[in-house]
Amino acid sequence: MSAPTAADPARRPTGAPVVAVIGGGQLARMMQEEASALGIHLRALVEAPDGSTAQVVVDAPVGAADDAVAVRALVAGAGAAEEATATRAQSLAPADVLTFEHEHQDSELLATLVGEGVRVHPGPDALLLARDKIAMRRAMARIDAPQPAWAEVSGTVQQIRAGIEDLAARHGWPLVLKTPRGGYDGHGVLLVRSAAELDDGEAATWISATAAAGAGRSGGPAAGGGGSLGGAAVTSLLVEQAVPFTRELAVLLARSPSGETAVWDVVESRQVDGMCAEVIAPAPGLDSDAAALARATALAVAERFDVTGVLAVELFAVETAGEPTRLFVNELAMRPHNSGHWTQDGALTSQFAQHLRAVLDLPLGSTEPTAATTVMVNVLGGEREPLAGAWARALAADPAARIHLYGKQWRPGRKLGHVNVTVPGDPSAASAPEAVDEALRRARAVVAVLRGEA
Repeated sequence: MSAPTAADPARRPTGAPVVAVIGGGQLARMMQEEASALGIHLRALVEAPDGSTAQVVVDAPVGAADDAVAVRALVAGAGAAEEATATRAQSLAPADVLTFEHEHQDSELLATLVGEGVRVHPGPDALLLARDKIAMRRAMARIDAPQPAWAEVSGTVQQIRAGIEDLAARHGWPLVLKTPRGGYDGHGVLLVRSAAELDDGEAATWISATAAAGAGRSGGPAAGGGGSLGGAAVTSLLVEQAVPFTRELAVLLARSPSGETAVWDVVESRQVDGMCAEVIAPAPGLDSDAAALARATALAVAERFDVTGVLAVELFAVETAGEPTRLFVNELAMRPHNSGHWTQDGALTSQFAQHLRAVLDLPLGSTEPTAATTVMVNVLGGEREPLAGAWARALAADPAARIHLYGKQWRPGRKLGHVNVTVPGDPSAASAPEAVDEALRRARAVVAVLRGEA
């Protein structure tokens, strides 16, 4: 007897599509909000039974992203079979599609699943460009996307140093060292200001660890951290020209397997210690040519490399008076992204709803903004845990602010949520700088209460 398929009506009493997602953080949690509204059954492979996603998703088996048995059970719907009741019969249905809330996946496992007929979006080849920064740089070169000068360096300590110094000789100091895999929120990124820093300190540690790993003398995570799916030992480094950017931008789009695309406004992303802190949508004062180039670059990436689901392209902008704005691709993300959280309250279709639509190959929703400007401010864990009553005081501080919390335990520097504030007015007209500043002030005030600072 053949295994039941996703289309088997005996396994699909409600007719609702089933989306399986690997990851139990805040992104999958926010997918659930939209899945519920759209009548989609979300099944999430979570890291812990009390994590962010597990708190809101009833079909949430515990397992690791690189556990083939757990991933196969997630797709098959077998994990909840013994516990399922009549009201949870959907937990038994095979998934219509497998997707992700982070890039750190097992490529070989995903390729095997695709070969077996499982719909995986984004596909493993596309996902590699978000997981491996060197693969991404090579791909951007193939489509002539604007990017910093770069090189892959490996070998002995002397060879790695020579590769770094060669790039510096051609493009000047400072340079940026990056681990090809495993970095996020500022981890795995190191600014090197001079050749002297290669002799001592963190840069020297990265170089020696990478050389040792390349020679087979290191078995665990090396330079800049990493993880089992982040690349294990780092055997080469990515070195890049440090772009003298005036601000960071991001453009998000969604693309379905049938090729339909939808693009949101280009936004400004403000970073603190390598982590996204604030987003302004649309990017204030961005010239139309630069905005068009950003959108065209994102569309070229999506179409050339068959990206499906939500794609985020992070960019550096160099703006000089009297000169055209120059853009440089920084990184890619193939999933809902921090720079797109504003869409929950500032666009007709949120990035989370759009991702679900896209991976299921459903018609995409409108990306039109619903306000003149929307700002997002992340809630990061402060130096001390907020006192009792902070949540209620935050709600009272600004009734028009939209608070989104992730159900995470407090920890300094941890992403605990975000706050969106919209600026009313014609979405097609630019907001006055004063109005944007006031929206940021309001959002920051609410965040300060949630952080225990007010």
